[in-house]
Amino acid sequence: MRARTRIARKALVLAAVASLGTGLLAGCADDGGDDSDSSSSGGGSGKTKITLGLFGSFGFEEAGLYKEYEKLHPDIDIQQTVIERNENYYPPLVNHLTTNSGLQDIQGIEVGNIAEVVEKYSDKFVDLSKYGKESDYLPWKWQQGTAKSGTTVGLGTDVGPMAICYRKDLFQAAGLPTDREQVGKLWAGDWAKLIEVGKDYKAKAPKGTTFLDSPGGLFNAIIGSEKERFYNASGEVVYKTNPAVKKAFDLTAEAAEDKLVGNQTQFQPAWDTTIANGKFAAMACPPWMLGYIEGKSKPESAGKWDLAVPPKAANWGGSFLSVPKSGKHAEEAAKLAAWLTAPEQQAKLFAKRGSFPTAQAAYDLPLVKDAKNKMTGDAPIGQIYAPLAKELPVQVVGAKDQIIQQGLTDNGVILVTQGKSPKDAWDNAVKTIDNNLEK
Repeated sequence: MRARTRIARKALVLAAVASLGTGLLAGCADDGGDDSDSSSSGGGSGKTKITLGLFGSFGFEEAGLYKEYEKLHPDIDIQQTVIERNENYYPPLVNHLTTNSGLQDIQGIEVGNIAEVVEKYSDKFVDLSKYGKESDYLPWKWQQGTAKSGTTVGLGTDVGPMAICYRKDLFQAAGLPTDREQVGKLWAGDWAKLIEVGKDYKAKAPKGTTFLDSPGGLFNAIIGSEKERFYNASGEVVYKTNPAVKKAFDLTAEAAEDKLVGNQTQFQPAWDTTIANGKFAAMACPPWMLGYIEGKSKPESAGKWDLAVPPKAANWGGSFLSVPKSGKHAEEAAKLAAWLTAPEQQAKLFAKRGSFPTAQAAYDLPLVKDAKNKMTGDAPIGQIYAPLAKELPVQVVGAKDQIIQQGLTDNGVILVTQGKSPKDAWDNAVKTIDNNLEK
């Protein structure tokens, strides 16, 4: 997930209200708030203290998982230190890995950084394949956290399969179907079909609305369905020559030229206002977005939303837990990391925090299988998202993915909504990205 769209986990929790009865709250990552460290401790004298260094809010403490583990293991005391922004968390982590000092017993790693960590620092970490059960997890997520040597550097905490959230009232007003199965069939198999539906919507759209929320959201969804995006499997930067990237850019630019998308940047105040005022009909929507939508919506919007399958399975978000070898309690930490990411705990985290499990064994557990969401008319969200998660491609993740994607959106497709031609917008994005990659 690129830095600009990395919402503050803590901010989302504060903004959203209960969506699953037990509280489906958003929790993908971070974009702001207080950057000071915060910590929690169990204070057990004579106990083995296991420390976690995290960014944003993974939700383990809030979901009661630390207390549950401490109850099961009375000799363990769990403490966490949190830095709100990953861009303030990750550089020091790299420094600590380089010097092999100052590391916590467990360290969180954002999906945008996992490729660099796996490639450059796998020898610094405990092999978690000896603790986590590979068959429990989505194969592609397990592969993301595993080095070529076979060392599993990180166990996935969550994943972001995308559906398309849509406003049933706006679809109906524009003469489009509202049943989620019929809606999904409108664009099945091809993102270009989604754009065509947008043109149909525009023809009869309620005044002052657009079909989609933003160019950045659309581009992110399209490129999130591709196996190879900005880097190839050899680690080479290929965004300028990869047809999938240019196609995603061109489709988004087409939608922008036709005014099918809003001209806002996601997670900025102006974009939040478009949610509150019902100014767009659809958006790419991973599970954690449901809480965000609810937090920014007016109460009367409850039940007006629904969600359908996307043209192609796509991912947005996800993090990992890793265990540095230099930790004081590596063995105990590895056991805790495996427990926190086991199916049963991931199901609890989803029910209380909206983090969709990476452990596919969790999908058949009642907390996931029977999950519903009141903003989307009690849609069976667990049953909708689980098949999408299983279909997601094993994506090639590069060290500078976030820089490239931010350039293509904030310095690229957004400019088309402001009057630039798609060619000029592409050229500007490429110039910005290449300058930033050289730094």
